Amino acid sequence: MFDHIGIVAKDLKASARLYAHMLAPLGIRIVEKHRLAVDSAWVVLSTGKPQSPFFVIAEGRPTFWSETATASSSPLHLCFAASSREAVDRFHEAGLQHGARDNGAPGIRRAPFYCAFLIDLDGNNVEAGCYLSD
Repeated sequence: MFDHIGIVAKDLKASARLYAHMLAPLGIRIVEKHRLAVDSAWVVLSTGKPQSPFFVIAEGRPTFWSETATASSSPLHLCFAASSREAVDRFHEAGLQHGARDNGAPGIRRAPFYCAFLIDLDGNNVEAGCYLSD
């Protein structure tokens, strides 16, 4: 459904490090790093497969933002697809080890969906989940 999603972080380096560790168990890694100026940079995370969806973390003011927009003025919810319960568990553990806050330990929330929730460094609610087979 989505091609890509982007967020703006207050501290790109710290957020990129957190997401790299948190999403590694899901097979997602940093695939690109860009810097246009001192206050304009972004990283792209994806599986690296051709034409796969990707996630962008940026710093600075994106050109499509209004003058009143700021990073994390309205936290958002992101859910990444995991391949297994173990991947969800590792996502949650890695996030906690690298600065995210717990917002829901791994478990079944609405059967058969197994997921976990973390709050990132900018207050966004980040989830990883998978559907369990019978």
